[in-house]
Amino acid sequence: MAASAYRAGEKFRNEYDGVEHDYTKKGGVVHTVILLPENAPAEYQDRAALWNAVEEAEKAKNAQLAREIEIALPVELTREQGISLVQEYAKEQFVDRGMCADVAIHDTGGGNPHAHILLTMRPITPDGSWGAKSKKEYILDDNGDKIKLNSGEYKTTKICTVDWNEQSRAEEWRKAWAESVNQYLEKQNHQARIDHRSYARQGVDKMPTIHLGVAASQMERRGIATDRGDINREIGVTNNQLRQLRARIRKAKDWLYSQPLENTPTMISVMNNIADSKNLQTQWQRIRNLKSQASVLIFLQHNHITDMGQLVDKVTQVNESFYAVSNKTKEVERRLKTLAQHLTQYDNYMKHKAVYEKYDQLPAKKQGAYYEKHAEEIERYKTARDYLKAVMNGKTPIPINVWKAEQKKLTTEKYKLSERYYSLKEDTRSIELLRRGVENLMREESQRALPERTRDNSR
Repeated sequence: MAASAYRAGEKFRNEYDGVEHDYTKKGGVVHTVILLPENAPAEYQDRAALWNAVEEAEKAKNAQLAREIEIALPVELTREQGISLVQEYAKEQFVDRGMCADVAIHDTGGGNPHAHILLTMRPITPDGSWGAKSKKEYILDDNGDKIKLNSGEYKTTKICTVDWNEQSRAEEWRKAWAESVNQYLEKQNHQARIDHRSYARQGVDKMPTIHLGVAASQMERRGIATDRGDINREIGVTNNQLRQLRARIRKAKDWLYSQPLENTPTMISVMNNIADSKNLQTQWQRIRNLKSQASVLIFLQHNHITDMGQLVDKVTQVNESFYAVSNKTKEVERRLKTLAQHLTQYDNYMKHKAVYEKYDQLPAKKQGAYYEKHAEEIERYKTARDYLKAVMNGKTPIPINVWKAEQKKLTTEKYKLSERYYSLKEDTRSIELLRRGVENLMREESQRALPERTRDNSR
């Protein structure tokens, strides 16, 4: 009830505990709608009636009352197009399968329009009542008889009455959303497209950024740096650096592989050409050229390169080393990103734990007022609790010190990878200088091979 009222920006009373939830002052709610399947009572069009009925139907203390789907809307679409997109998607993927959908679209004007879709968990029977989520079936032995346990009960297995809770559904819903969005974008002649798959599954050679969340996004827009924002900026810099160096290495490799190895200049003649400095006009240019010459000479000597064949071998080695460094960097960055999320959620868990525990211990009639006052802390605690529960998967205790130690170790490894990256960058620069030297020599030899009259005309 509280979740629905908050997302819809409405006020209604929870009949279960008598608590009134009032979020009518909440801003940014631009559209709400209830979508019902066949057989659902017409009164469920009223949001309060729907969720009060859900609360009444669930008897177990730990029952899951609803599932939430949160989706980002493309900024390219108009408000009306976004509303139509969300409603079509919710109807096709959820309502037509028997779920009631409570849709709320939020847009504060900050560039993050999104929709919350609260879904019911129980099927609705033909007479309009709530059906069972699951049923028990007896497990039979080879003779077809029920298997009796020591407790006197018979061995059973749980059979879900609907397939909504299968893990594969999340992937299907994500894919369906991407397809729906892309159809809308294409229909409105927008070039942008989205993909529900990770970069790794798409074959995109870069690291994904992390989701900032509402609080961090607001702080970043106000010019306040956040830990998550800093992580995304680092990922952006790393992606840009790797992309640029990869392009430079590929360009050098493609050029070298296209050159014949016979009758090519020696590295000594190439070095002499670099040292000539014929077109250098200023003292600073000549000094810079000498430094470049020295770095290239060190590169050749260190790698024992005396001819083009050996240079090709070195470029191949640089290319292979780059992909090894790139892949390892992305692996380390991904793990650091995950650890940062673990530690952030742990901090939220510990920071807001006392507030939540006080809320949880209050009598039901007093919880509503306390929640209204501390909604943000309580929701952050619950988000952190659920996140850590999923991460730990039943294991205890939370290995906070292990995570911090791993973060420190991986940060050191990241700096070492950065050193290897910059070493490869210097090697690439030397290769590029050698390439220009070879091209200059080959151009001069080509000019000398021309008849005198042709050279005169070319001037």
